[in-house]
Amino acid sequence: MGRISAGADGNGGQRDAAAGSGREETEEERADRQWTDLLQELRVAQTGVQILFGFLLAVVFQPRFADLSTVDRNIYVVTVMLGSATAAALIGPVSYHRLLTGRRMKPQTVTWASRLTKLGLGLLFCTMCSTLLLILRVALHNVLALWLVGAMALWFFACWFVFPLWAIARGGNPKSGGGRRGDGDSGSAG
Repeated sequence: MGRISAGADGNGGQRDAAAGSGREETEEERADRQWTDLLQELRVAQTGVQILFGFLLAVVFQPRFADLSTVDRNIYVVTVMLGSATAAALIGPVSYHRLLTGRRMKPQTVTWASRLTKLGLGLLFCTMCSTLLLILRVALHNVLALWLVGAMALWFFACWFVFPLWAIARGGNPKSGGGRRGDGDSGSAG
């Protein structure tokens, strides 16, 4: 493959030259770089999910679990199912990559792995909120638990989704290199 300017969108189209990253790389080199970036992101998310999921699995074997109300047991079941779905979505890109390795499909692999990662982050948001709801209901036994979970849900949502989308909307400062698409953003692949 020939070299393409990072300003090219990978589909033969050309973006505004000012928005380019200034990198000269082939589509395959770009996919390799984006895959490496995505793996680093997944390592952070997977570690947290695996620890959380491990603790969730252990809860059912605690003596106090039998004392939970039906509502709290249902919240627990939903939380464990969400944790399972989150783990599957965030570990899925590794399997996807492994099964497609050597088939010259790296750009497509990055696109689908990025989509699975975004889905996994959405599921992680739900898992965290559900976990907090269960813990705070057991700890507080009152409606304050719902208010605290709501506040934390807003905070998670802002940190994980609103702030990044706000940065995209602002476009960044072209002089500082912020807000440029294709400059290592593995999410731009999907």
